[in-house]
Amino acid sequence: MNLPLLRILSEILISGSYLETTSVACRREEEEQAGSEGESSSEVPSQEEVIFFLCFLLLVDEDDFSSFFAANESHKPEFIELKKWLKDRNFEDTNLTPAQFPGTGRGLMTKKSLQEGQMIISLPESCLLTTDTVIRSSLGVYIAKWKPPPSPLLALCTFLVSEKHAGARSVWKPYLDILPKSYTCPVYLEPEVVNLLPEPLKAKAREQRASVQEFFASSRDFFSSLHPLFEEAIDRVFSYSALLWAWCTVNTRAVYLRTRRRDCLSPEPDTCALAPYLDLLNHSPHVQVKAAFNEETGCYEIRTASSCRKHEEVFICYGPHDNHRLLLEYGFVSLRNPHACVYVSREILVRYLPSTDKQMNRKIAILKDHGFMENLTFGWDGPSWRLLTALKLLCLEAEKFTCWTKVLLGEVISDTNEKTSLNIARKMCYYLIEETTAVLQKVSHMKDEKVSLINQLTLVETLRMEELKILKASAETLSSLQTTLT
Repeated sequence: MNLPLLRILSEILISGSYLETTSVACRREEEEQAGSEGESSSEVPSQEEVIFFLCFLLLVDEDDFSSFFAANESHKPEFIELKKWLKDRNFEDTNLTPAQFPGTGRGLMTKKSLQEGQMIISLPESCLLTTDTVIRSSLGVYIAKWKPPPSPLLALCTFLVSEKHAGARSVWKPYLDILPKSYTCPVYLEPEVVNLLPEPLKAKAREQRASVQEFFASSRDFFSSLHPLFEEAIDRVFSYSALLWAWCTVNTRAVYLRTRRRDCLSPEPDTCALAPYLDLLNHSPHVQVKAAFNEETGCYEIRTASSCRKHEEVFICYGPHDNHRLLLEYGFVSLRNPHACVYVSREILVRYLPSTDKQMNRKIAILKDHGFMENLTFGWDGPSWRLLTALKLLCLEAEKFTCWTKVLLGEVISDTNEKTSLNIARKMCYYLIEETTAVLQKVSHMKDEKVSLINQLTLVETLRMEELKILKASAETLSSLQTTLT
């Protein structure tokens, strides 16, 4: 169990407030039931029972905690229909079952222990939604006629919008029914929420929105060519919101699967496939898996590289991504992500440098030429080597400027240079701590005032809280490094 929860539960136990609240709530429930049913059907839990339960929460491992409160969803109609649909395509799963988990949401839970190297899932090609699926559909003839050829992404998005519009007439309905109705990628976020993101991510979020808007605008003529397939006005079927949903579905849920080149599609890589049921597997940076299409079995297979206990959530790893990339591409933030970091913009990089340095522009030009103005970060272990190297070069005294190549190679130039660069790194770190804290306070106020945005605001809050933890860890590391040099 994590320390914040341990502390909270300890305070609850000491104050006894929970016991009182629980007893009052239970008595009220009894009274209501007695009034409506003529007698009580529940018992007030004793203080000993409540204390026992809270002690259990204190002692249980955090992963066990998540599994303990997982809610099996295999009985839900949409999953019953999906299982039937998959069975008709020769897939039956005996290892996994859909469940709702605290923290990660909907995912897949193992029904038995999995050992290292064991198959997690093997999904037949007949279950995969690829551009081949699209070409074989009624859309195929229109795609073949359109010039210039549509991209593989446009083909997949068009198919998704078309099938969703078809509703009960679509053979893909059981899969479409379990897809999210909306997403939490930045392109879905309200502008006022995007403004709360860290600067580097904010810029990428705006680029993402512009890219999707351009994708929609450039595809409208192609959509118009499909009007014979629909009774409804084509603009109502292929609206911006419909295409945005389809784009996010492909972008967040597709697996990598290279398919053969088709002349009716543009030459860009055709590597996306939607994998029903398999795409319920959530990401964890702490696991390793082997995932690939097996030509011999004709199945997309995932094998675990680590063991997994019975009734635990089964995770896969989307890659060694930081939280900015996870939020941008998938719409979520990973807690305790070892790849997470806080990016330093150029504005912050030069904020604490002396304005009187006549060689500053030359120094910045050198950093640009050698790729040292990008990916400057603070991490769990402190400032990155790239960030410290950039600062050391920027802090070079005039008489030492000719040593800049040695700095880029990692050599120590002088104690003064080391101390100055660490001092500036520490100032930058504390500036970012103050900035992040201020944004978190703003998010907290907005959550009270704008209830409709609470899910989006909570996402930003989670990202910022993780970054605050990283910055505080970096500040401690910098203090230790400075102490070592004195």
